[in-house]
Amino acid sequence: MLILVSNDDGIHSEGLRLLGESLRSLGEVFIVAPDRERSAVGHSLTLDMPLRVKQVGDHLFAVNGTPTDCIALGVLGILKSKPGLVVSGINIGQNLGDDITYSGTVSAAMEAALLRIPSFAVSLVANGDYRFEAAAQFSRHLAQIIMKRPLPPDTLLNVNVPNLSPSDIKGVAITSLGRRHYSETVIVEKTDPRGKAYYWIGGGDYKWEYKEGTDIEAINKNMISVTPLHLDLTDYKLAEKMKRWSIGFNPTER
Repeated sequence: MLILVSNDDGIHSEGLRLLGESLRSLGEVFIVAPDRERSAVGHSLTLDMPLRVKQVGDHLFAVNGTPTDCIALGVLGILKSKPGLVVSGINIGQNLGDDITYSGTVSAAMEAALLRIPSFAVSLVANGDYRFEAAAQFSRHLAQIIMKRPLPPDTLLNVNVPNLSPSDIKGVAITSLGRRHYSETVIVEKTDPRGKAYYWIGGGDYKWEYKEGTDIEAINKNMISVTPLHLDLTDYKLAEKMKRWSIGFNPTER
């Protein structure tokens, strides 16, 4: 199988290197990743500047763009045939709950799903002393399962792994997305040497909404969280209700 690997931490990330190594026994692995860290860029596609690709090793390519750019370029430009699997990670830090809306790591897997390629994103829930072994081992294990049990169209998996040795992992949970509540968003205003204001956006303090069956609960129990995600964001229940609202529009009415 041809496997495409990417991330949002950049081409030099240890998590990316270990992920690629863990998958090489399953097929031919190509790594196409940003040339620098591009965390929290979401599902952004570069349309206002040319993209450049630099081969920096065997089957290893750096792109001056986003994770989404890397998947599009990898599938449609760099690889000679369509990959059978795309894996994004191993991200340094969690991608739990609401994080997925910002995550470049998850967005890379999302772009693959849009291209009808089975995919998953994997993240290590850690702030330091990174232990990648369990995440790398589980990524290989999950890839083998997906090769035997293909994912449905327009779906991807979001995986979060506790920062523990493999022997300390308590199992695997199939989960839903949790929620995060910020007490406030911090905006720091400063002034540059020319007297113009510039801003840093910070997350502020936050608390997780603890519910059974969520990815947050699984991590708190030292379990690997696997959350199936679907590209269709339609709220079908609300759509049915809105059909009875008699929403009309007559541009001639005042």
